[in-house]
Amino acid sequence: MTVLRLPAEAGSYVLVLRLARPRRVRLGGLGWHRLPAGWYLYVGSARGPGGLAARVGRHLRRPAAQHWHIDYLRRAAGVTAVWWRVAPDRLECAWADAIAGWPGAAPAVPGFGASDCRCLTHLWRVPGPPARPAWAAAAGTVAGG
Repeated sequence: MTVLRLPAEAGSYVLVLRLARPRRVRLGGLGWHRLPAGWYLYVGSARGPGGLAARVGRHLRRPAAQHWHIDYLRRAAGVTAVWWRVAPDRLECAWADAIAGWPGAAPAVPGFGASDCRCLTHLWRVPGPPARPAWAAAAGTVAGG
């Protein structure tokens, strides 16, 4: 993946992840889960200092200290793309709902990334490599990619 130049503003993002082989992964407080090889979409938001640049940059670096569920998954799965949008509102729940409606999309791990909302999950398994134009159509205008 090429180096991204993300803004230091608040926004929401999607990490497109590829798990090359089936793995049993410890996901923090969610415990151990067996994940099949394939494509995953993780939706999140960046509201803190440094905005999208800081949060997504942390995810791309595979931090040594695991804080969020995605930090644990990043030990096993690679990021192939990042889609993002600068926005004052949190869009991740609406985006998770949009992904849920995709043909073949399935919740990967209940509660993943959704400890501060009522969503089933913020991690979805999708049947093939997702295309940015399809994502933009489902979620509205999305920058980055």
